[in-house]
Amino acid sequence: MRPEETFQSVTQARLQQGTQVGHIHADVRLTNYYADKSVTVRALIDTGTTEFFVTPEIARELGFDLEEVGRKYVTVADGRRVYVPRLLGVQIHFEDRNYLTEALVMGTECLIGVVPLEVMDLIIDPKLQCLVGRLPDGPCTRA
Repeated sequence: MRPEETFQSVTQARLQQGTQVGHIHADVRLTNYYADKSVTVRALIDTGTTEFFVTPEIARELGFDLEEVGRKYVTVADGRRVYVPRLLGVQIHFEDRNYLTEALVMGTECLIGVVPLEVMDLIIDPKLQCLVGRLPDGPCTRA
C-alpha cells in the first residue's frame, strides 16, 4: 500500500468512527437572585469557556445596571484581556438543576462554560447532541 493510500484509509476509518459534535444549545432560565426577575434564554454550551456569560441586553432584562456593577478581567480566545461587567447573584435553572453564580457580561450570545456544567452535574450527550444530566437520579454533589 502506498503512503497516500494509507493516509486515505486512516482518514476514512476516523470518519466512520463517529460524527463531530456540532454546536449544542440549551434553554435555561436565569434569575436575578436579589431582584427576583427572570428571563429564559437559549445559551451555547461552550466547553472551551470556563465561566457563564450573558449579553448586555440579558443583563439589563434581569435588572442589572451595567454602570454600577463590579468588573473582572477575562482572557478571550485570541489572548487579549478584556475588562467586563460582573454580575453577582444570577441563578441558572436547567431542568431539575440550578446554580447560583456570577455572570460575566460580554458578546452577543449567552455561553455556559465548564464550571456551571460541572456544578450542575451536566454533560453533553454526543449521540443525542444535547445537554443532559450525568445521572438519571438527579445532580450529584461531590465532596
